Amino acid sequence: LLKPSSLQTSEFDSSDEEPIEDEQTPIQISWLPLSQVNCSQFLGLCALPGCKFKNVRRNIQKDTEELKSYGIQDIFVFCTRGELSKYRVPNLLDLYHQHGIITHHHPIPDGGTPNIASCCEIMEELAVCLKNNRKTLI
Repeated sequence: LLKPSSLQTSEFDSSDEEPIEDEQTPIQISWLPLSQVNCSQFLGLCALPGCKFKNVRRNIQKDTEELKSYGIQDIFVFCTRGELSKYRVPNLLDLYHQHGIITHHHPIPDGGTPNIASCCEIMEELAVCLKNNRKTLI
C-alpha cells in the first residue's frame, strides 16, 4: 500500500491502520456473442460487483450504477447468501431490486455444480431473457 506523497508519515504510522480505498476502475464486463446458438444477443459475464476480498476492493454503489448505465436489465447471481456476506455485499440482491434490475438468484456453492433441475431452470430463465432482447449479465 503506497501513501500519497502529500501525506506526512511518522515513525508510528502503520499501513494496517489506514483505510483501504475502493477500486476506481470501471467494472469489467466480457460480452459473449451467442451467434453460434442462433441468437443475435450478447451475454455479459463479470466478477462479483462490489466485492471486497483480499486485494479486491470494489464499490458496490458505483458498480451497480455502472451496470444500470450499461442497460443491464437482468442479472443471474450464482453466489450463495453466505458468499455474498463473505465478499461483503450481503445486500447486493436488494440493491439490484432498488435499481430496477431483475435478479435471478440460483445459489451454487463455490466449486459446486447445479443439479439437473436447477440447470434446466437457469437455462429456461436465460432463454426467456435473451428471447425478449433483455440485456443480461451473469
